[in-house]
Amino acid sequence: MLGGRRQPRPGQLDPFKPHLDKRWAEGLTNAIQLHSELQSLGYRGSYQIISDYLRPGRRRRIRVVRPVLPGARQVTRWIMRHPDRLSEREDQQLTEILARCPELAAAHRLVRGFAEILSTRTGQHLKDWVVSARAEGLPDLHSFATGLEKGWDAVVQGLTSRWNSGPVEGRVNHIEMIERRMFGRAKLPLLRKRVLLTAAR
Repeated sequence: MLGGRRQPRPGQLDPFKPHLDKRWAEGLTNAIQLHSELQSLGYRGSYQIISDYLRPGRRRRIRVVRPVLPGARQVTRWIMRHPDRLSEREDQQLTEILARCPELAAAHRLVRGFAEILSTRTGQHLKDWVVSARAEGLPDLHSFATGLEKGWDAVVQGLTSRWNSGPVEGRVNHIEMIERRMFGRAKLPLLRKRVLLTAAR
């Protein structure tokens, strides 16, 4: 039409722009890789045309928002915490992580099993737990099981009987703390007096 506005001629990249937008949204933002893909689809234009199209000033950038994955310490806290104390979201995230890592799932199962023996004082099941721990390819738990076996009778007794040496160990630690505060310079009479005074409080 005379005097009418001329329509711009389609560029070489126009037929491939939907593909570029799709790949950009999927997270592929490397122009060299995208150029190679378009060439395999029949694109005969230059790399520079693609680079210009992808430049933030020439097009709206499509950002892919990825969820923040929990770190190793966070996952460890979830595993060590009682299941009833996990929120619904934490329990869901932990379940998803364990489904992706068989080794971590095995460690989680063994940690939960040992916690059950510890909390219910069912030391008679400890042997079965050690056998299960050694069947998994988890070196740290193998070392832990070896340490248990070195003092087996005491460990089983501690996980079975309601009596324990906790109060004695606490008092020993308390005495050592008093001694450290005096920088090791106190003789027995002064140390004895301080222990008796603090015990009477």
